[in-house]
Amino acid sequence: MKLLKKKDDKKTEQEKVEERREEVLAAGRKFKYPLQWTKHRIVINTILIALIIFAMIFISGWLALYQFGMTDDFLFRVTKIFPVPVANVDSHNVPFSDYLMIYRSSMTSIERQSGSQFDQESLDTLRYEYKQSALSEAEKYTYASQLAKESDITISDEEIDSEFERHLKIGGIDRSTEGFTKIIEDNFGLSRDEYNHMLRLSLTKSKVEIKIDEKANQTASKVEALLKENGNDYKNVAEQLGDAIIYEETGGLVDNKNIDGGRALEAMKLEPDESSGKFISMNGDGYYFVKLIKKTENQVNFVSIKVPFTELDKRFDALREEGKINEYITLKNPNLVETPIEEPAD
Repeated sequence: MKLLKKKDDKKTEQEKVEERREEVLAAGRKFKYPLQWTKHRIVINTILIALIIFAMIFISGWLALYQFGMTDDFLFRVTKIFPVPVANVDSHNVPFSDYLMIYRSSMTSIERQSGSQFDQESLDTLRYEYKQSALSEAEKYTYASQLAKESDITISDEEIDSEFERHLKIGGIDRSTEGFTKIIEDNFGLSRDEYNHMLRLSLTKSKVEIKIDEKANQTASKVEALLKENGNDYKNVAEQLGDAIIYEETGGLVDNKNIDGGRALEAMKLEPDESSGKFISMNGDGYYFVKLIKKTENQVNFVSIKVPFTELDKRFDALREEGKINEYITLKNPNLVETPIEEPAD
């Protein structure tokens, strides 16, 4: 003991401080490394939990969209952020958000008044029919957009604004932008940006139709020539062209707010017996010619000729027959009860 004491006595104060410091650090290390291991484990567990939550959200979203066919506002917003496909047309994905947007724009006003006008069975049938229509329309828009790219067809923001201004005056009413935006929100469940997107899709499809439908273009030229030869006798021209065109008469005065592809609005600009010349229908499905018979301040009587676009539909139907359209959802009529097939008795 005396030897150790003497040895310690020979150490300087600095050496004693260093030794003490090392002892303290050594004692602390046994607490430090277990804590580091615990932090490492916490990080791993956090990542695992996050992955599990993400997987649950993904599976729930997949089931909601692809199995249960849900169409609520939350899923619509999600599909706008994550561009998942609802179908595939000729190797090009159809955005789920486009399908939901078209469907919701059709069903919103109906569902808001369903309590007074529709029973549950009728409402379910309408949902099924509008889903079918929305899916087909979204597929055609995707196909038209691809054809537009191949033909270098583009839609400018100025064209969108111009079309929006035209829609402000539907029915002969000069609406404000704010008032019309409120109408599309209340009746279609769409924001201004979403409505503009629908206008872009519609304008793209119309431009493609005009570009590729040589038959419609030739028929429209024939209509123009025959009307000129026959003094704007629409019925006579219709008899000459037969099934190539669609001839219609209002049969009397109708409201100038009539939703008819823009014909009533165009007729209101004319004088009796005056013809409009060729113009594109408001929904972009063909050319219209209109002749005014009579008008009042709020009503109009006219005859019209329509030259429908058909080429895009023919190409689209051909793709379906060739198996180049794949749909990732199955639409079932909820009111269609399948009758089991009875096996013949022995």
